[in-house]
Amino acid sequence: MSDNALYDAFFALHHGLPRQGPGSDSTTRRLLALAGPLPERPRVLDLGCGPGRSALLLATEAGAEVTAVDLHEPFLEELRLAAAARGLGDSVRTLNADMGRLPFPDGSFDLVWAESSAYALGFDTALREWRRLLAPGGTLVLTECEWTVDRPGPEARAFWEQHYRLRTTAENTAAAVEGGYHVLGVVPQPESDWDEYYGPLSERADAADPASPTMAEALASTRAEIAMRRDHGGEYGYTGYVLRPADARWRTREETAADIPAVREINAAAFATAQEAALVDALREDTEAWLPGLSYVAEAPDGTVVAYALITRCRVGDAPAAALAPVAVAPAHQRGGAGQAVVRAVLDAARLRGERLVLVLGHPEYYPRFGFVRASEYGIAPGCEVPDEAVMALVLDGSGEVPRGMIHYPAAFGV
Repeated sequence: MSDNALYDAFFALHHGLPRQGPGSDSTTRRLLALAGPLPERPRVLDLGCGPGRSALLLATEAGAEVTAVDLHEPFLEELRLAAAARGLGDSVRTLNADMGRLPFPDGSFDLVWAESSAYALGFDTALREWRRLLAPGGTLVLTECEWTVDRPGPEARAFWEQHYRLRTTAENTAAAVEGGYHVLGVVPQPESDWDEYYGPLSERADAADPASPTMAEALASTRAEIAMRRDHGGEYGYTGYVLRPADARWRTREETAADIPAVREINAAAFATAQEAALVDALREDTEAWLPGLSYVAEAPDGTVVAYALITRCRVGDAPAAALAPVAVAPAHQRGGAGQAVVRAVLDAARLRGERLVLVLGHPEYYPRFGFVRASEYGIAPGCEVPDEAVMALVLDGSGEVPRGMIHYPAAFGV
């Protein structure tokens, strides 16, 4: 039995199906929203596009010029026909190419997109190889199959060891940060995304003729995969990642004891009164509020500390949460990206620590760029009189499941 014959049988099962992996239009839209504002006519690279469900949505709803890449020419033909039928022939270009040997110059795309396809290279290799393709301020969106429990059972482990090494969300998040990215958002894909893939595929398998040995083998493999999901789906799942390369102009890191005087000076200079500098000093002494590893600085190229961001423990009702405050940038470096860099870095550190909910009281025009939304949308209220739009929340694990109630800040905040 030749590999080509088995390849042909496998793809015969998949031709004409709406998806070639778990996903949905709603998940694509959610990932797109987390990518933030895009140029008016964004250049998008859709890698491992299959028949192009995501490519068509991105061209339609983001007004994008999409370059869709896949190694399987029949999928690309399906996409070309679908694009033409929707009047998108000028917006979607197809390319038969290997995702690991892409012919594009550095900085060619505002958005690199890969739903259910990064496994072909491996998560770490994809992060490394695709980063060069992003224009300044560009974003990488990819989905990855992961363990969703700490100790998956032997059946699930044995199955995946044959195909692909799975990691946890925490491990992949750490790999993204270590690879030089900030995590803009994490989206656990719902079970319905699997249904959109396996439902049509199961129907196709039931209707297929297993007369040839290659088709019989392809059917057996497909049914084993579907059965594994049915019996052990609670142990693994797909997660979407929205990532942006860190701004190379600013080095961000956890503060050290030697940074404390500079941090005090930055806070004193950035605010009209000395209150913020005193707040940080008081929080350092509060063992219940202070979270080791979540006090961050940004350095200018000469090593000078120029920005600061702090996350400490607060509570929503009786449940633990985290508060982002203060954020300060030395006046000479304001509006240059240092503040954004240090905020993204401390939020990454909070994700890696396992924090789920971060709250901020601040400018409603500034913090939404990091994914914050009005806290009132989650049923969270401040304990003082402030405008509703100034109290914001960010759910770091993407679950949307957060405590409701009143925010209780550490005593140092005075509220």
